Amino acid sequence: MEKVSVESKGYFGEFGGSFVPEDLQIVMNELEQQFLRHKDDPEFIEEYKYYLREYIGRENPLTYAENLTERIGGAKIYLKREDLNHTGAHKINNAIGQILLAKRMGVKRIIAETGAGQHGVATATACAMFGMECVIYMGKLDTERQALNVFRMELLGAKVVPVSKGQGRLKDAVDEALGDLVQNYNNTFYLLGSAVGPHPYPTMVKHFQAIISEESKRQILEKEGKLPTAVIACAGGGSNAIGAFAHYIDEEDVRLIGVEPAEAPTLSEGVPAVIHGFKCLTLLDEKGDPKPTYSIAAGLDYPGVGPEHSYLKTSGRGEYVTVTGQEALDAFLLLSKTEGIIPALESSHAVAYAVKLAKELTADDVLIVNLSGRGDKDVEQVFGMLKNKEND
Repeated sequence: MEKVSVESKGYFGEFGGSFVPEDLQIVMNELEQQFLRHKDDPEFIEEYKYYLREYIGRENPLTYAENLTERIGGAKIYLKREDLNHTGAHKINNAIGQILLAKRMGVKRIIAETGAGQHGVATATACAMFGMECVIYMGKLDTERQALNVFRMELLGAKVVPVSKGQGRLKDAVDEALGDLVQNYNNTFYLLGSAVGPHPYPTMVKHFQAIISEESKRQILEKEGKLPTAVIACAGGGSNAIGAFAHYIDEEDVRLIGVEPAEAPTLSEGVPAVIHGFKCLTLLDEKGDPKPTYSIAAGLDYPGVGPEHSYLKTSGRGEYVTVTGQEALDAFLLLSKTEGIIPALESSHAVAYAVKLAKELTADDVLIVNLSGRGDKDVEQVFGMLKNKEND
């Protein structure tokens, strides 16, 4: 099989690129130059590693889920504990990396989009740490179902802008953030949270999230003396999944499995199209517009996906599967009760599929599930869902 790492000027096979207005392309070119200039600079690396260690709390554990493994049978299940990061999710890895880049560029105003709110919280946290102005765009529906995260962002000094256009969800928040950048690119840095958007964003986000698989690869070799049978991660925009996969992409014997919500099966049913300034597999309606999506996990509620995931899917290197909202909810409850770990609803999709797959494998097999975030933000929502079910 050909080597999968084919990125060239922002393209992964036919996917990626930069489809933005000319003024914005100048900004993207400058951002790319600054990223390439700093990413391998020893001082930048040292500062980034300092904040990973002293602020985020890395390295985080690769925890053997012994109770869950015994309960399910089959393969051994390990959890990569991104839920233990400061702010409770993987998003802070990228937020700190990009804010250090913005600092070197002399920018003082930061904007971001958020769905579940974890990227918004991570961005607001980083802005508070570095004394920068922070504006977060969030779909109105998501501000309602993630009200606690909205309050967290405001506590941290961010201005949260509810977006009621369209469906009032993540896609619409991205639209508004890109609109802000077009208007204010001279003094604004768009801290994009997922592995999507025009080049160089997918490459930048992967670079900062690759710490996940850098650690897990070393940790699993220490614990098991071999690489995992599969690495499993939920996939919405795709930042936690690409970070979890990055250091295994060239290990052809390791299966890379992205888990989507059955209600938003972008990689399973999408077609190549341009969305938000880049080309990826996209769910389109009969008019050719991005299709309305809905998932119980706000962070997976997006009609597109990162370009590298689109390439991994079409090249056959990655496997992308779906689980239903009910299966994710069942996994949320199962992990909470067996391991004392309450996962985010996004991560629960990955747990749900790992449980299915483990049963088909043997005790010699090892699965790594990227536990992308903790479920504090979802507890109120799950409480309401379970209450409604009781009343049905």
